[in-house]
Amino acid sequence: VFSVKVIRNKQTGQSEGYGFIEFYSRAAAEKVLQTFNGTLMPNTEQPFRLNWATFSAGEKRSESGSDLSIFVGDLAADVTDAILQETFSSRFSSVKGAKVVIDSNTGRSKGYGFVRFNDENERSSAITEMNGVYCSSRPMRIGVATPKKSPGYQQQYSSQ
Repeated sequence: VFSVKVIRNKQTGQSEGYGFIEFYSRAAAEKVLQTFNGTLMPNTEQPFRLNWATFSAGEKRSESGSDLSIFVGDLAADVTDAILQETFSSRFSSVKGAKVVIDSNTGRSKGYGFVRFNDENERSSAITEMNGVYCSSRPMRIGVATPKKSPGYQQQYSSQ
């Protein structure tokens, strides 16, 4: 391990429940990811949820609107990032990643997620072809992912 960073709430200083571990080699990171992802954290009932991170979190995307993501709803409780990604990458070679949204209080799936693509045509095909296809025990509901507003932009209202 090269470094560890726990993300903390700016007001309370309490852990936000996630962090980043930087390794000296990709091989070491891969081994940890394969060994610990899904295993229970010590002294808890919660499993480790590990995935790859990049240093580009603060960077803007190369072109606005270039995020080729789809929304995936109605996911069964047992669907993980890996299961969701495999469901799509088995049909579409340009899948970049998949993320199931987790409730930070319970550690359980919120029943929806997102899949990212490198190819616009495959993304469009996935929206139509994967709607109603089973992932685990339930048919998925597919839609266009709407990008979040940038954090600097907030609607201003006057109270007059």
